[in-house]
Amino acid sequence: MNGVEVWIIWLVIAAIFAVGEILTEGFFLAWFAIGAAVASGVAFLGLGTPWQWGLFLVVSGILVLVSRRFAERFTGTQPPGIGADRYVGKIGVILEEVDNLKNTGRVRIDKEEWRADSGTDKVLPEGIWVKVTGLDGTHLVVEPLEEVK
Repeated sequence: MNGVEVWIIWLVIAAIFAVGEILTEGFFLAWFAIGAAVASGVAFLGLGTPWQWGLFLVVSGILVLVSRRFAERFTGTQPPGIGADRYVGKIGVILEEVDNLKNTGRVRIDKEEWRADSGTDKVLPEGIWVKVTGLDGTHLVVEPLEEVK
């Protein structure tokens, strides 16, 4: 293979990574697409295979490391009081019996209705007051304010 053919191969690899980035969740493959594009440029200029692979690995690696440090600032756990986390510690009333075995239960917190799971093994009847102790997916985990018989 001569240099012209190799740079086309690197360009195809870059395109595959770019398409993969579009089709996947997250933001990871773009850095390899950029690294492959740099390797394609180096191959086009006639530099050898070690230079191509070296620059592909170095450019991709640096971009991955830089993006991870940047992403850590903006991802991770939500600050308290954002999303459904804002209901933890709030008091509400059960609208539909909460039974974990039957997968039933609705609770009203403020003016919103949520699916609910019991934080205990007991069935919580309609009409009692509960406190939100956590989240389980899209369900609020609630415990009764008074002893349930």
